[in-house]
Amino acid sequence: MKTTSVYFLLFISIISFSCSGQLGKLPSVGTINDALNKSKPLTSDEVAGGLKEALTQGIAKGATQASQQDGYFGNQLIRIPFPEDVKRVESTLRSVGLGSQVDKFVLSLNRAAEDAAQTAKPIFIGAIRKLTFKDVWNILTGEKDAATQFLKRTTSDELYRAFAPHIQQSLDKTYATKYYTDVMSAYNAIPLVQKVNPNLNDYATKKAIDGLFILVAQEEANIRENPVARTTDLLKRVFSKQSKS
Repeated sequence: MKTTSVYFLLFISIISFSCSGQLGKLPSVGTINDALNKSKPLTSDEVAGGLKEALTQGIAKGATQASQQDGYFGNQLIRIPFPEDVKRVESTLRSVGLGSQVDKFVLSLNRAAEDAAQTAKPIFIGAIRKLTFKDVWNILTGEKDAATQFLKRTTSDELYRAFAPHIQQSLDKTYATKYYTDVMSAYNAIPLVQKVNPNLNDYATKKAIDGLFILVAQEEANIRENPVARTTDLLKRVFSKQSKS
C-alpha cells in the first residue's frame, strides 16, 4: 500500500509537470485512473532518468547553438556587448572616429565565447549525473526554470574555473586581446581621460557563462511545454503521460 501511494504521488507530479508548465493544475481523478490502467506506474528511477535525459538534451542543444558562428554575436539575448563598466570608452572612441576598432573588438569578443562554448558541456553533464532524487523532485515541482537554477548553483564556480583558460585562448585566437589592447591604448591616449583597463578575461568568461544559462533555460522551458521536443522513449514516457489519457 505504501509503495502504491508513492507511485501515485510521483505520477501526479509528472502529469502536472507536463501541463504546459502549469504545475498547480492537476488532472481529474478519472484521467489519472484511466492513465494508470493503461500503463504501469513510473518508478523513481524512471522519473530521475527522464529528468536527467531532458537536461542533458537541453544542454547539448544549447551548447551547440552557442558554439556555432553567430551563436552569441547573432543572438541579441546573449550577445556580449562592450564592457558595461567602461561604456564611456566606447562612446568616446566612436566620437573621435574609432568606431570600427570598437566593432572589431565586440565581434572578436563574441567569437571567443562561441569558440569556447562547447567546453561547458561536460561540466553541466557531470552535475546532472549527481542529481539526487530529492533534487529531481524539487526540479519537477519547482518553477519553470528550476533545473537551470539548480545548475547555476552547482556548476557556476567550477564552470568559471574551467571556462576562463579556454576563454583566454579564444580571446587570443580571435584577436580580441589585440583589439582590446588597441582600443584601450587609443582611449588612454586621449588627453584628460581617466585611464581604464578592466579585466577582459573575467568579463568575457562571466558573459559567456550567462549566455549559456539563458540558452539552457530556453531548452528547459521547451521540453516542459512542447511534446515534440521530447525526442526519446524515456522522455516521452516521463513527460507525456497526459497525452496518453
